This record gives sequence, structure tokens and C-alpha cells, in this order.
Amino acid sequence: MKVIILGNGGHSKVIQEMVLSLKDHEIIAVLDDKYVDEHQKKGTIYAPFSSLKKMLVPGTRVVIAIGNNRTRKRIARSLALRQDQLLTVIHPSAIVSPSAVIGYGTVVMPQAVINAEAQIGEHCIINTAAIVEHENMIGNYTHLSPNATLTGEVSVGEGVHIGASATIIPGMHIGSWSIIGAGSTVIHDIPAACTAAGCPARILKSEKEQ
Repeated sequence: MKVIILGNGGHSKVIQEMVLSLKDHEIIAVLDDKYVDEHQKKGTIYAPFSSLKKMLVPGTRVVIAIGNNRTRKRIARSLALRQDQLLTVIHPSAIVSPSAVIGYGTVVMPQAVINAEAQIGEHCIINTAAIVEHENMIGNYTHLSPNATLTGEVSVGEGVHIGASATIIPGMHIGSWSIIGAGSTVIHDIPAACTAAGCPARILKSEKEQ
């Protein structure tokens, strides 16, 4: 399968290695607006985003490999790619329940675990060794950082960022576009558009204060 990667920052480098670990997958291009002109290196084309249209031939898949949730959403919406043009990348070492549902364009990184009946939205990042327990509901454009643990029946809104090694206890809800600090323990629901951190996690900022 021919694959085009959008973005070439640190997050993208991890995804590129993941794609290359998959059988019969080939990266034909890495697109980023830090490139002014097209050039080729070791058989891969490096070019600005504007080159995507001419490269997107039938059978080619695209991954938006950008870590910032809002930027990833903006690009996804602006491109309006069909589902059959998006690649969902799951590292071979990840454990994914057969009853889990994973949205198009999502990436599931090494050693991540997604358990029974969890539902993951589109263009999400389930980062290294993150745990998504049974019956979680994860909104589009969410990022679960390395070693984040979401216990059973947690719901997470669109665009949420859960920091590294944070823990969410069962049944909690994290509102859309909120940020949970690294190492935090969430024992109460967190409203939308808030930054919360600590053990237990407390709201530090809300959108109105930012």
C-alpha cells in the first residue's frame, strides 16, 4: 500500500517508522509546508502540502501525522478526505480487542492496549503504552499520551489531551478540548475547555480565563 504522511515533526517520525513496520506498506511522500519545493531522498518525495492533490491517486492512503489536536482537526477538515483515503495505523505490538472500534486516521502506537467495546474516534493518537479500558468512548482528535490510563467506562470529548502517565478513574467524563496534566489522577468529571492537573486533578484554568 502506498502511503502519504502529512507533517514531518517528531510525532511524524514515530508514525513513519510504524508504517514501515507494517507488511506491504510503502511511504511514497512526506508533505510539510516547511518544504518550498519538491525533492527526493531515498525514494521518498518531500514536498509542501499543496502537492497532495496530484499524488492522491486511487489506492493511496493518507495519515495526518501532526501531534497538535487543533491543527490536526483543521487539516482534516480542510482536506475533507474520504474514509477510504485515510490510513488507520496500528503498531503490531499494540493489543486491540476484536470488539473495539477504531476510527479512520487514528494511530495506535507500540504497546498500547484498547480493551473490550472501547470506541475510539477519528484522527486520534493512542500513544505508546497508553491503556484504554473497556467501554471507553474517545472523541475525535483526542491525544492520549504515553502511559496514560483510562479505566473502565470513561468518556472523553473531542480534542482532549491526556498527559503522560495520567490516570482517569472509572466512569469519569472529560469535556471537549480539555487538557489533563501529566501524572494527574482524575477522580471527578472535568468540564469542557479546562486545564486540570494534580492528584487529585483540580481545574487550573478554564477557557474564559485563557
